[in-house]
Amino acid sequence: MIRNMTPEHPNIPILQHAFEKHQTCFLLPTYNNASSIVHVIHQCLEQTANVLVVNDGSTDDTLLKIEQLPIKLLTYPKNRGKGYALRQGFKRALELGYRHVITIDTDGQHYAEDAIHFFEVLEKNPDALLIGSRNLNQENVPGKSSFGNRFSNFWFKVETGKTMPDTQSGYRLYPVHLYQDKKWFTNKYEFEIEVIVRSSWMGIDVLPVPIRVFYPKQEERISHFRPFKDFSRISVLNTVLVLIAFFYIKPRDLVLRPLREKGFKRGLKELLFDPHETIFTRAASVGFGVFMGIVPVWGFQLLIGIPAAVALKLNKTLFIVAANISIFPPIIWAASLATGKLLFGNPQWRIDFKNLKWEEVLQTGKEFFIGGTVLSILAGLICFAITYFILSISTRKAKP
Repeated sequence: MIRNMTPEHPNIPILQHAFEKHQTCFLLPTYNNASSIVHVIHQCLEQTANVLVVNDGSTDDTLLKIEQLPIKLLTYPKNRGKGYALRQGFKRALELGYRHVITIDTDGQHYAEDAIHFFEVLEKNPDALLIGSRNLNQENVPGKSSFGNRFSNFWFKVETGKTMPDTQSGYRLYPVHLYQDKKWFTNKYEFEIEVIVRSSWMGIDVLPVPIRVFYPKQEERISHFRPFKDFSRISVLNTVLVLIAFFYIKPRDLVLRPLREKGFKRGLKELLFDPHETIFTRAASVGFGVFMGIVPVWGFQLLIGIPAAVALKLNKTLFIVAANISIFPPIIWAASLATGKLLFGNPQWRIDFKNLKWEEVLQTGKEFFIGGTVLSILAGLICFAITYFILSISTRKAKP
């Protein structure tokens, strides 16, 4: 029986206090779920009056069935995808004053009353992203769901270094107040992967919450997941996330985050004046980092440089800090090309793209790569010499 929310029947839903305490609402993105959406909304209303539904351009009678229900409704005419619906729901929830949303699928596989388990975990982890952990060994679980979940769990661990039992569950609690200025770049099913990976990169704890799940028989199941298209997009997204993780996130966490925690000035001072390393090693680490940050092997600087720094027994932290000179690519590219043109005695910078000849392309490429290589060697040697000189002077002054 649904509790009537009108002033004449002021019955309080079961979990209303928890939803109010944590400034939370149910968020239900839906697309063509007319056969199940009303039942799911009624289940949610038994738990709280805080229900926000996003109608993602449904073409059946979903909108007709729900627009008179006591819910907050966001609707638009064209189907944009689950990720877009979630993103719009996040924005609307923030506008309504909520700090968290609990998302629940509208195909009827989740139990709204399991929201209590999210609040139990939220009490001890107030800014965490919580993901419902399903039992995928039960009856009627489709084989592709089990495989897809293992696939997703594997890549989540590669991209974040953390283990999760169920990264594909749609039953989640999002700390949307931490996403107010966040820019996302996916709109379909793959958003649910992007959001948990990038949340982890933000330092948000991603934690599992045990939940129940109902899977109807195959012939009764409703799914808008398109295996080839959606799996292809997910694969592309994982490729991008892995590259970002290995070329930016992991080096950042290894070096820059500890430096920020200590204070960049103090942390860098401890590195530069580490008594367990020689001045030559520290200066060489800086020089090699600058060299790798400039040398024209873009996209592979750290992949090549970190193993090389380990093999040469250099200071990996100083190397990565110095290699961050690569965060100014337009300046480095221009300087590399200028160096190459100077070496080849070619003062011509203007490129006529309409009449561009293959010989000119090869010549410009040669100038860029040779110029960048020479520039990286010179810059590395100069930085090595400057660092060695400064550390030598500072060490002498520090001696009694």
